[in-house]
Amino acid sequence: MIALQRSRLESVSLGLRLVTPDDAGYVLQLRQNPRYNAHLSPVTGTVADQRAWIDAYKQREAEGREAYYIIERRDGTPCGTVRLYDIEGDRFTWGSWILDANKPPKAALESAVLIYDIGFLKFGKARAVFDVRRDNARTLAFHRRFGATETGADDENVYFTYPRDRFLADRSKHLSVVQSAAETG
Repeated sequence: MIALQRSRLESVSLGLRLVTPDDAGYVLQLRQNPRYNAHLSPVTGTVADQRAWIDAYKQREAEGREAYYIIERRDGTPCGTVRLYDIEGDRFTWGSWILDANKPPKAALESAVLIYDIGFLKFGKARAVFDVRRDNARTLAFHRRFGATETGADDENVYFTYPRDRFLADRSKHLSVVQSAAETG
């Protein structure tokens, strides 16, 4: 069961809450950690720079153009980030997806369900479009298993689309897997 409580969306083991300027240190630490950033755009700067970026982002959030979330365990421990952007027309894009060592079992699946809930159900979009770096084998395999369709590729990225109808048809199956992992983990 997934429930939206104010600016927090909760599921079985995880919750998403909108990023705040106070999260700048955590976000920067994740984005600069070689263990987690190999397939992301490089980030430089200081915590103050990251805070300024988040402050500017908050205007795009208020306009409904972006939504940047801290992924947390149900006990409030941060374990990652994920962002929706290019929210326009019938589509949205998501990325900046990082899960750290504090994540619970099946966190990738659960956080993907949460982000699709936001894009498809909260924003009412019909499809997600996104790209994955060619050398990011684990994330490519994840999206293919999830049912995303490849729409193209270039030297750096593989491009995908994922429709709301497919998500709605598969959502309960995904949540069942997450629930089983939570019960046995």
